[in-house]
Amino acid sequence: MKKEARQARIEQIINQESVATQEELMAKLKEVGIDVTQATLSRDIREMKIVKQPDSFGNPHYTIFKSGNQNELTRLQRMINSTVTEVTQIEFVNVIHTQPGYANVLAAIVDDVKLETVTGTLAGHDTIVLFSPGVDQATKLNQFINEYTTEL
Repeated sequence: MKKEARQARIEQIINQESVATQEELMAKLKEVGIDVTQATLSRDIREMKIVKQPDSFGNPHYTIFKSGNQNELTRLQRMINSTVTEVTQIEFVNVIHTQPGYANVLAAIVDDVKLETVTGTLAGHDTIVLFSPGVDQATKLNQFINEYTTEL
């Protein structure tokens, strides 16, 4: 099966059903006759910008990140304002704590904006690690994030 067709089917499954893990997604693909390796599925997830986001009950599920019509920088600022609870700078690294379930979505937005002060991101459930090229850039990034972080 061609990549485009497989990815279209993945998008269809994610949009129609609540899927929380790669294993669940692989099983659902298998149900429709698509055998895929974990490595291929991981690549598809990364290419398609699929992230985990909590549903209305707080349960994580896959969703396809789309920036929509909003300016990406404005979306980043709003996301920082509504989800970031704390940011700490350690040398050229910033550690950001978010509300549970929002770290992956915020990291995806940071990646899309392509800030000069960020060379890489790592995200978990509620923590993001942002790497900067140097201490000065990390300080600028820290100030930017703090500017849009509200006290909870």
